[in-house]
Amino acid sequence: MRERWTIMVHGGARTIPPAAEAAHRAGCLAAVEAGAAVLEAGGSAIAAVVAAIREMEDDPTFNAGRGAVRNRDGDVELDAAIMDGRTLDVGAVAGLRGYANPIDVAAALLRDNAVLLVGAGADAFAAEIGAVRSGPPLAAPAGAVGCDTVGCVAYDQHGGLASGLSTGGLEGVRPGRVGDTPIAGAGFYAEAAVGAAAFSGDGEAIARLALAGRLMHRLPQLGAARAAALAIGQMGRVGGEAGCIVLDASGTPSFAHNSDHFAVGSARQGEGPRAFLHQNEFHQ
Repeated sequence: MRERWTIMVHGGARTIPPAAEAAHRAGCLAAVEAGAAVLEAGGSAIAAVVAAIREMEDDPTFNAGRGAVRNRDGDVELDAAIMDGRTLDVGAVAGLRGYANPIDVAAALLRDNAVLLVGAGADAFAAEIGAVRSGPPLAAPAGAVGCDTVGCVAYDQHGGLASGLSTGGLEGVRPGRVGDTPIAGAGFYAEAAVGAAAFSGDGEAIARLALAGRLMHRLPQLGAARAAALAIGQMGRVGGEAGCIVLDASGTPSFAHNSDHFAVGSARQGEGPRAFLHQNEFHQ
């Protein structure tokens, strides 16, 4: 029997200026539609996550791929990760330079022995698999304010779950800085019969709490909405903003955040795509 597919994306936990609200809604809708097309055709959750995140990496509205920001030295370092809930395979890269879609590079690592490649090792692997080089403009203009990580969780018609993230880092940080994005159990996780989660926000705080792991531990007992809310509530221990999108074991979606806004897109089989800038809109 085929399951009812579900997909959610997020564009970052942050304050969105009024002039940028329409672009964030449109970008989330486009990403959801790209992933939903894969799921509707019977494709896997992994393929849907890649398709959705690629869409956001190509949209300079978001801090990933073409919309990435620059570090203290004026360079762009990209992080991305993806996880297959059926096999627990993880592919992640950090400090990747000069590639248009880091999620493609992360996905190519899924069946490799390596879980995470960084810096020159990530660049060499991207070249080895023939990943597409980025053309100008890769990064947002110098001095632009970053708008955080993009992410996706998906549940396919075969019961498969997947989670993925991509980010262009933080403006002006020390070169080599890595946040929660490529760390399984911190910024993301997926496991069959449990669920999937993808976070965004202050990466160091999320990593200190191993926030995705905490959420997954509580998800079966509490359900998506309560587990998401409790995970975000943990941020009070270390300070900072965060948001998360969550699917339970059967694909029921929810999200939570303590930031002013959290751009999210959502679709389920038989339901059209919707976009939200705050969790209050999701429950209306």
